[in-house]
Amino acid sequence: MKAVKGKFFSRGVHLQGRKSLSETQAVETLEGVTEVAIALSQHIGKPALPVVEVGQAVKRGQLIAKADGFISANVHASIAGIVKAVEQRPDGKGGKSTYVVIERAETDETDFMPPLENPTAEEIVERVAAAGIVGMGGAGFPTNVKLMPRSKVDTLVLNGAECEPYLTCDHRLMVEQTEKIVRGAKYVATALGIEKIVIGIEVNKPDAIALFEQTDLDVCALKKQYPMGSEKHLIYCATGRKVPLGKLPADAGVIVQNVGTVLAVCEAVEEGKPLIERVVTVSGTGIEQPRNLLCPVGAPLSALAEQCGGVKEDAVKYVAGGPMTGNALVGLTSYVSKTSSGYLFLSAKETNTYEPTPCINCGKCADVCPMSLMPMQTEFYTNAGDYQKADVYGGVLSCIECGACTYICPARRPLAQAIKTAKAELRKSK
Repeated sequence: MKAVKGKFFSRGVHLQGRKSLSETQAVETLEGVTEVAIALSQHIGKPALPVVEVGQAVKRGQLIAKADGFISANVHASIAGIVKAVEQRPDGKGGKSTYVVIERAETDETDFMPPLENPTAEEIVERVAAAGIVGMGGAGFPTNVKLMPRSKVDTLVLNGAECEPYLTCDHRLMVEQTEKIVRGAKYVATALGIEKIVIGIEVNKPDAIALFEQTDLDVCALKKQYPMGSEKHLIYCATGRKVPLGKLPADAGVIVQNVGTVLAVCEAVEEGKPLIERVVTVSGTGIEQPRNLLCPVGAPLSALAEQCGGVKEDAVKYVAGGPMTGNALVGLTSYVSKTSSGYLFLSAKETNTYEPTPCINCGKCADVCPMSLMPMQTEFYTNAGDYQKADVYGGVLSCIECGACTYICPARRPLAQAIKTAKAELRKSK
């Protein structure tokens, strides 16, 4: 179908894309992974419970950890091999998580589920849950839960915005796996009992827009604007609907799914394949050869860096995710998860290495906040340890953590970090 021009929202920021480093690099498979460490918590909700023991042989696709409750997700072996350990390891972000460590075997036996033909809505939801599929563009909310909304919905919006700088994994999927994405979207629509599907793609991806114009999906060409990939802003720009404050997209009659997520749904339905691998962008001027790699879940970051030619000496910061919402890493001690969209190796010219100076109350952070909040108030009260006032005066619980405030601040204040701290402390108190 022909692309239509999407609406635009006020506020937000306009960023240098820096996507040219990897946007023309076709997806290639990560080679040489002899061991994976698969986290039991790589989704929102409770960590999965391990169902394998040390020394046990497992096949690729075999269940190794079972969802613990409604908001949780199954975890599967991404390679065939022997369970070497179930242990705590550093997560690369300063903390620790529990991992199932698998050492690759010489054979590559698989344990996929049987394909489904003409599945019903219930069968699709059950298959998505069994396959451990979670949102692959954000925090990793279990997809089967999103397919059972409490409110009546009539529209599925596919998120192909990919507004974060550097990241090109979704772009490559849209170009290389167009038909699978379309079929996956239709399975999701069937599960929801709806017919209308809209895919939103930023105009800096004209090749992807052109390909989806040849399908029967509605295509919405979005303005290049950050944070266009935020659910609430994407919904407004693609449908004209506004999600009320404190409400969910389903309350506006819409469900949003990332293009990578619906691709995983397609593979789960048609091939019986659980979510055991994903495409990851490795980029930044601190890596020799930026690439888009298809990686098994649990692959070590060191293996990704090696296939990309190695880390340059002038790389001063490693980031998991995009530069706006990602997390700084402690070295190469990190493992690919279901939600790993990219790893960035940044030189001093690409990152903020300045020391923060006192806030001058210029108000720029409030001017660009897409949720119309007061980030400077949040930081002030967070630093004072008064988290309740951080919410009352800063509206911290409504924050989408896009990082626009930190980006625009002339004093280089760590506003996004203060927001995350306040939200974490408020959740603890509840």
